[in-house]
Amino acid sequence: MVKEKRKTKQNYLEIDISDPLESGLEVNACDGTIADTHRMGHGNSRPDSSSGDSTNGDSKPSRLRRFRRRLRLHRRSRSNSGSHNHIAKILKEEDFAGIALFRIISAEMKFKDKWLACISLGEQTFRTHVSDQTDKPTWNSERKLLLERNGAHLARISVFETNRLSRNNLIGYCEVDLLEFLTQDSSSDTEVFDLLDPSSASTIVGRMSISCCIEDPVETEKTFVKRILSIVDCNEDGELSLTEFSDLIDAFGNKLAAEKKEEIFKQADRNGDGVVSLDELATLLAMQNEKEPIINCCPVCGEVLEVSDGLNNMIHMTLCFDEGTGNQVMTGGFLTDKEASSGWMFKLSEWAHFSTFDIGLRSGSSASHILVYDRQKKRLVEEIIDRKIVLSMRAIYQSKFGLGLMDNGAKEILRSLSEKQGKKMDSAESAKEIPNFIEFFKDQINMDEVKYPLEHFKTFNEFFIRELKPGARPIAFEECDDIAVCAADCRLMAFNSVADSIRCWIKGRKFSIQGLLGDETCSSEFVNGALVIFRLAPQDYHRFHFPVSGTIEKFIEIPGCLYTVNPIAVNSKYCNVFTENKRVVSIISTEHFGKVAFVAIGATMVGSINFSRNKGDYVKKGDEFGYFAFGGSTVICVFEKDSIRVDEDLLENSGRSLETLVSVGMQLGVSVKKQDDVKLPNLSNLSF
Repeated sequence: MVKEKRKTKQNYLEIDISDPLESGLEVNACDGTIADTHRMGHGNSRPDSSSGDSTNGDSKPSRLRRFRRRLRLHRRSRSNSGSHNHIAKILKEEDFAGIALFRIISAEMKFKDKWLACISLGEQTFRTHVSDQTDKPTWNSERKLLLERNGAHLARISVFETNRLSRNNLIGYCEVDLLEFLTQDSSSDTEVFDLLDPSSASTIVGRMSISCCIEDPVETEKTFVKRILSIVDCNEDGELSLTEFSDLIDAFGNKLAAEKKEEIFKQADRNGDGVVSLDELATLLAMQNEKEPIINCCPVCGEVLEVSDGLNNMIHMTLCFDEGTGNQVMTGGFLTDKEASSGWMFKLSEWAHFSTFDIGLRSGSSASHILVYDRQKKRLVEEIIDRKIVLSMRAIYQSKFGLGLMDNGAKEILRSLSEKQGKKMDSAESAKEIPNFIEFFKDQINMDEVKYPLEHFKTFNEFFIRELKPGARPIAFEECDDIAVCAADCRLMAFNSVADSIRCWIKGRKFSIQGLLGDETCSSEFVNGALVIFRLAPQDYHRFHFPVSGTIEKFIEIPGCLYTVNPIAVNSKYCNVFTENKRVVSIISTEHFGKVAFVAIGATMVGSINFSRNKGDYVKKGDEFGYFAFGGSTVICVFEKDSIRVDEDLLENSGRSLETLVSVGMQLGVSVKKQDDVKLPNLSNLSF
């Protein structure tokens, strides 16, 4: 560990050399070396009579500036790993479940390879190092994780084979409810879990050994102080001089403590030799901090800390300066396990600004990866899409030139292509494509939910419009018609008004409710109402269901184009997907929501929109309404103004331009008319 520590410190020094003016260091003009007299911590920690002026007013600002820079550089090297990107949110004491020390220990696989493991929790993903060529990889990699009682606590551990040039292959995964794991009655913190095949959750492909425990808050604070002080101990002799300790207190930003630093130092220096050990000083500081907090700002990132908020201060500093307990620490800074496991090809494209991982509008290079938030599992996932398709969509929909081609006859080509592809997918020969389709979208198609076995499907389209087993999609509050539910397995965006949708998501310049619904069905009540977009990707269950109970008043078919409904097109200012595509508008009259417009929109490769119910039918929420044939497609529901209060988590994600992955039957919102009269249970603790 000492050798590794010295290497890290040398890295800091090299960065300082490249920026001598900011660091305040004296640099030799000939060879760029730093004068030894200006190196912080050079020499022994014990006081030297010949250097008695080292603490005078002239040198102190320079030393403090270098010390602060040293901490900032440490933070910068860790910030790329995302060690503290999740600690900005202020937690209430009742929401705090603890800081868990999670360790991926080892695995047993069915063949030899070089293995990589990732853990995803909420909007964070961390990865281990790559193992040697083996069928029993050992990592012993750990990470500290913040747990909230009502936040993300279902962790997904994924194992990848890495013997690939451009893309690593997902072999198995397991999901661990950390709150359940930590509260179970067991004498050991370690447990073995089965690794499941991404294509079939009933197939076991290996075993994974992990451990997880909650750190004691007092020990957490002591450990944190030790890590901070280890940076000050530049010569690594295990002792701190008064000068080194003074720099640390100054970095804490507490003027009162700065006046008492000599007094505190003397309390720790029991034998009076002018130096104290790290353990002695850490214990003393921890005790002092309980009586009178002396840390006013984080010495790592510089953020001002609320003196009265001990809980969030402890969380912030623990995660901000997490270097584990000596074992291999997992690397962070990733949003999904796919990003964390990416090969050199993606890293090269990211370096060249050709593709990026990010949350938000899909424009430019960000359009190469589509990230959505899984509502049930409370974590980010990446939508799988062929890269050739991404490139072609970006070329067409993200430029005036591409859309110019569409206006010059390419629209008819898309229509013809969709018709031909539809006929092809209805042929018996197309059934050969089903296994390849499942393999490409493995981990996103659960065959255990499908009503019929694979051999039942004689064409690709039969599989594409597959039915699910009874009970596979439970309906939230099935008997309560004043609670609306999600209409499809999809990526959902919800807005209280069209203005919100245009600001956060739909960038077509001509989008309007009138344009979407058509003059025949659009009323003034719809114009300022809530808008919910259900986008179905090719891998999704492609039958759509009723979000509300009521009577179907009418169907209106509106002819149009067959643009893609992918976010790359929806986020384009050059294209008006929803108002130009072929679509069918149906109006449902309800008791609790007034009239609801249900718009089924066709897309590229989707020439066929099929309905299973007729005009005049009374329907219950959750009943099947119809299906789309091959391709991606979209349903949009428009509610009358002030008729629905959409669930807050859906609105919050949509406000971030982040789609939410939902399933048929999940709660969408509550009728405004009845909400005050109906006492609903606490939904925050329910699983969807």
